[in-house]
Amino acid sequence: MQTPGPGFLKFLHGVRTRGLLDFVGKQWREHGDVFQVRIGRRRLLFAMHPDAVEHVSVSHRQNYDKRDSYDSVRKYLIGDGLVTSSGELWRRQRKLMAPFFTPKGVQTYANLFIRDGARLVARWDELAARSAEVEIAEEMTYITASIILKAMFSTETMESIHQMKDAVGTMIAFADTAMTGFYLPLWVPTTKNRDYLAARETVHRSIAAVIAQRRASDESTWPDDLLSRLMKTRDEETGQPMSEALLRDESITTFFAGHETTARTMTFAWYALASNPAVTERLHEELDRVLGGRPPTADDLRQLPYALQIVKEVLRLYPAAPFYVRDAVAADKLAGFDVPAGTAVMLSPYYTHRHPQFWDDPERFDPDRWTREREAARHGHAYHPFAAGPRICIGNNFSLLESHVLLVMLAQRFTPKLRPGYEPQWVMQGTLGLANGLPMTIVAR
Repeated sequence: MQTPGPGFLKFLHGVRTRGLLDFVGKQWREHGDVFQVRIGRRRLLFAMHPDAVEHVSVSHRQNYDKRDSYDSVRKYLIGDGLVTSSGELWRRQRKLMAPFFTPKGVQTYANLFIRDGARLVARWDELAARSAEVEIAEEMTYITASIILKAMFSTETMESIHQMKDAVGTMIAFADTAMTGFYLPLWVPTTKNRDYLAARETVHRSIAAVIAQRRASDESTWPDDLLSRLMKTRDEETGQPMSEALLRDESITTFFAGHETTARTMTFAWYALASNPAVTERLHEELDRVLGGRPPTADDLRQLPYALQIVKEVLRLYPAAPFYVRDAVAADKLAGFDVPAGTAVMLSPYYTHRHPQFWDDPERFDPDRWTREREAARHGHAYHPFAAGPRICIGNNFSLLESHVLLVMLAQRFTPKLRPGYEPQWVMQGTLGLANGLPMTIVAR
């Protein structure tokens, strides 16, 4: 049985004229929860229903993995890091790294989040004093890059933070372009190729230097950061440490996954709050009641559930990864349709989170969807902003805690205002973004 869907030329024209995000939504409404597109010899299957998410990610996960669809990300961005590795390598690396990212494990970073959050509060105090307009995405990217570099490498200098953030940003943009298939080989000296190669050299050289510096010193003097933990960990079966190449790849992966997606979440949170004053008012009431004007501590977070509900609702309506792919490694059936080996199955948090069968008034921003009772009553895979199953993003607890802390600290003191007349232009370029940015004026409460 074949799934309905647009022909290749219609798909190409639609993506080119409407953008992937908007065009796929139109096809979903036209063709239903599962539809296909053929791109040359390649077959792409879109699946929006939570049952499909569960099928691919959990109950039939042995038939799916990260293969050809991730080649450009492997080659140009993160190598064999946890996001792109597969098979036995992935299982070994996941087992080695999992203890550092449990809910308890990430609590060790809470004070780092608070310390860097306080620095941004001081910066915003100065901006608010002169009613300055800023690009919120840049503000959030800087703070999350700063946090992850300190958590990963104990990097403190502003110059190093800017250098690494900019270099990885260049690599991400190049990998996004490479995913389309329209790029020239690296040996062709185009400006984009030269910029990419320089950025990659900067990142690889910086990480190699940190690792070499630690290798040359006594282990007892190493800082207690994620890199040190990865360098000290040993495979249970072989007793071997991570190779130099894997340390580098996991470092790049952690930086890439640990700052860009959280920065997007925080950016979209400010848009959501500015667009929903009743939600903002209720958030302020919770912050004022619990904190009474004093700076928050890690222990306060348990008493601030509505702030966390806001983060979860941001991740529902505006997931940083609107789509993610799983490649069929064995023949399967999905929702009654044939899935030959080699098929790329595209799952979509963006549209699953808008499925009217599982979400009342799905376009409405409503943090009350995240009370314990309502969350427990929902389909277990109607919400998957960090993917699902064994390959759920290992950094999900880190990101949730970081977002919770930053929202609490900044919303306690500020209410950023949208530029008059601003209308968001949502686009997908690897991750969800705003084509027209998010200019906001920092306003003190």
